[in-house]
Amino acid sequence: MIDTSSATPISAKLPRPRFRLPLVGDILTTDFAKPCQRLATQARELGPVFEQKLFGYPAIIVTGVEAVEEVNDESRWEKHVGHALTKLRPLTGDGLFTAYNSEPNWAKAHTILAPAFTKSAMDNYHGAIIDTVRELADVWSAASEWIDVPETTNKLTFEIIARAGFSHSFGSLADSHSGSFVEAMVRELAYANRRTDVLPLFDKVFRRDDRDRHKADLTHAHAVVDDIIEARKGHPHREYRDILDLMLDCVDPETGERLDTVNIRNQILTFLVAGSETSANTIAFALHYLSTRPDIAANVRTELDDRWPTADFPDIRYDDVAKLRTLRRVVDETLRLWPTGPGYFRRAKQDTTLSGRYRFAKKDWVLVLLLAAHRDPAWGPDADQFNPDRFLPDNIRGLPPRVYKPFGTGPRACIGRQFAHHEIAVTLAAVLHQFDLESDPGYTLDVRQTLTLKPVDLRLRAHKRRR
Repeated sequence: MIDTSSATPISAKLPRPRFRLPLVGDILTTDFAKPCQRLATQARELGPVFEQKLFGYPAIIVTGVEAVEEVNDESRWEKHVGHALTKLRPLTGDGLFTAYNSEPNWAKAHTILAPAFTKSAMDNYHGAIIDTVRELADVWSAASEWIDVPETTNKLTFEIIARAGFSHSFGSLADSHSGSFVEAMVRELAYANRRTDVLPLFDKVFRRDDRDRHKADLTHAHAVVDDIIEARKGHPHREYRDILDLMLDCVDPETGERLDTVNIRNQILTFLVAGSETSANTIAFALHYLSTRPDIAANVRTELDDRWPTADFPDIRYDDVAKLRTLRRVVDETLRLWPTGPGYFRRAKQDTTLSGRYRFAKKDWVLVLLLAAHRDPAWGPDADQFNPDRFLPDNIRGLPPRVYKPFGTGPRACIGRQFAHHEIAVTLAAVLHQFDLESDPGYTLDVRQTLTLKPVDLRLRAHKRRR
């Protein structure tokens, strides 16, 4: 969240944290392990728009629902990739998530990939999703020890997108360790989130081993995906046209151009890294709440048991998922408290103002901190609490517009959000139908930040339900 541009106030200076120091800025009030959680706490004191400055670089943080609605206005603001996501570009290049607005491959890829997330396409992927979740249930049925939930859900969603989207598997979920490719992707997310890149000399001298590992992981990841692409050329997936087939075969109707091989690699890595990580974390957070709130879990199980009353693994059909409204509210509330990313960046398309108090020049940018905006008092006095009933129709209608944005906003919002919702819902439905969840009584939710928000040290025991 660092750049050289800044906002000029019209009538007042931007609020800022106390104890700012020369040169290093707000280092005393920054939590480098949990930066966005700290910013969300500061927002309650500093207000809906404030400034943080680190090592001479300012960032404007937007958290209030009215200010968020303003910067979501596509006539005045647009997506900004931002410093944090730029650090992922060595891996994903001009993929959908990290492409700059000016790069032509974004619009081309978005047009070509749009059919990959239609209802009919999602129906095609459903079988692979079910098979992978069934594999997870088999692993959990045999497990007697505590389950590392984030590690397990990460492997699950990684396999789901690989199998459903690219007809490729990186290994069985029963493997005790992740494959080298999956491990490399996790390390790349951590490396991209490092804070020391603003101190190049420090990075070069004291993080040499990390930099060397990053280069090796990057080479390995590119080689693996390039092999997947080459193996598919001339041998399309026979059961249905998957995401890789679309990227290889389809052309942009406006330009008549295809995606080049490097961009196809970037798109695959984007889906594998960004797509799997966000869904995995959402499933993990939801399982935490469902294990610690047996009343809510019981309500979901009632909905599931009415539809699938036997103890067998549920025969979940594609059209069933949209009907699981109690479960959907659980997912929506999980994404409210812990959105897929802690925030997103917006950039002014023209000289403009914000909140009637601050002037922004063209290309000045802000960070919309969803972690705070989703807990704004507009959500009610219990905004920090897990309450799926918040998403009952009568309740949600009372919210201000354009407040809930867990997958971003505008034309560059996450293209795979329907896929994510579907795999999350199928996983939670199967797990709650098959298992009673035992939480660790000594555990308090601890959330760390890479490019996403992830619960750490979250363990559960899964006990086969008895009927």
